[in-house]
Amino acid sequence: MAGTSRHDREMAMNAKRQLSACTDPVERLRLQCLARGSSGIKGLGRTFRIMDDDNSRTLDMKEFLKGLNDYGVLIEKEEAMKLFQLFDRDGSGLIDFDEFLITLRPPMSNARKEVILQAFRKLDKTGDGVITIEDLKGVYNAKHHPKYQNGEWTEEQVFRKFLDSFDSPYDKDGKVTKEEFLNYYCGVSASIDNDVYFIVMMKNAWKL
Repeated sequence: MAGTSRHDREMAMNAKRQLSACTDPVERLRLQCLARGSSGIKGLGRTFRIMDDDNSRTLDMKEFLKGLNDYGVLIEKEEAMKLFQLFDRDGSGLIDFDEFLITLRPPMSNARKEVILQAFRKLDKTGDGVITIEDLKGVYNAKHHPKYQNGEWTEEQVFRKFLDSFDSPYDKDGKVTKEEFLNYYCGVSASIDNDVYFIVMMKNAWKL
């Protein structure tokens, strides 16, 4: 989306600046992700997803530490263990994957959430809570896409590419859930300080 790369750079610089003064372990991890731009949290999610061999959607301490290390998060082992305990709310020795990512998402005002959900509802033509290629056919005109016009892609490929940008990178199934849509936009949102600007950008992008 136009303009977001500049915001991304600003956000990454801000996050790096704040890191030096921050002591809260959750906030430190969030800032380390945001320092990589708006898809930083999504990227950490992907690293953990790869490690979740048994598809249990949970992580034990060992997987958690290895995931942070693989993603290149600079963190002392004690701090990482403290973090794990914070996320392991029921003391079971496992953390719930989705809950972890939701907690890590930068806080968003209700006004921002509402406009993101408006866009989601507009795209979810069938109203079943998932955006698919079928839904897009009614709202998104693939024929304007340059790669469709030059014959490189079919209409189906244009739709698929469009969905892939919102889809979880570790789980591209051609369907986008409300969570995935929110995860994508919470990264974009963190790079834009002004609520009004974010809302106008969303309304223009999705003609809401």
